[in-house]
Amino acid sequence: MSEFWFKIFYAIAWFFFNLVHPGRAIGRENVPQDACLLCGNHTRYSDPLFILFAMGRKDHPYIMAKGELLRYPVLGWILKKVGVFGVDRGKSDVKAIKEALRVLKEGHKLLLFPEGTRFRSGETQGAKTGAAMLALRTGVPIVPIWMPAKKKWFRRTPVVFGEAYYPEMPEGAKPTNEDYRRVADDLLARIMALGAQHGN
Repeated sequence: MSEFWFKIFYAIAWFFFNLVHPGRAIGRENVPQDACLLCGNHTRYSDPLFILFAMGRKDHPYIMAKGELLRYPVLGWILKKVGVFGVDRGKSDVKAIKEALRVLKEGHKLLLFPEGTRFRSGETQGAKTGAAMLALRTGVPIVPIWMPAKKKWFRRTPVVFGEAYYPEMPEGAKPTNEDYRRVADDLLARIMALGAQHGN
């Protein structure tokens, strides 16, 4: 990530984005100062920007996004400069996993969407196990995040940060696929609970 390019991108994008899609952070104090996983529901392409601006310029995360976005010549260059790295969905992307582990172990925050893709209606087909695997392998806390599916133009969209928590680790053994599934399901339940509490 280039701090120079990030500051330029942030200033330009924040100005134009907030003219039409202002956000409102709720529970921002729940985000730890050190490394953590930021995990939100995903309904629009703009979701990362809502979370990024709710976090603030000085506490920005790295972002894991679908790999196709980084293959566009200009867009891909910009995204890489501001801390976005790609993951090829539908297969085990070892390079992306290693990059995510590095980011967390170096003390940075990482934003990803555990559902793996957008569900525009706000309904979900379940969470993938990637976030669970990263949390259990690195020992960092998870911050669940909820946003409404409909983002109204020129109206403030709430970005709700839930309490950070450490997923339960299995005792005396390496995590199994069942452990990852349990943590993933619990994470999604926490995100949906925020929606039930703060949704309209």
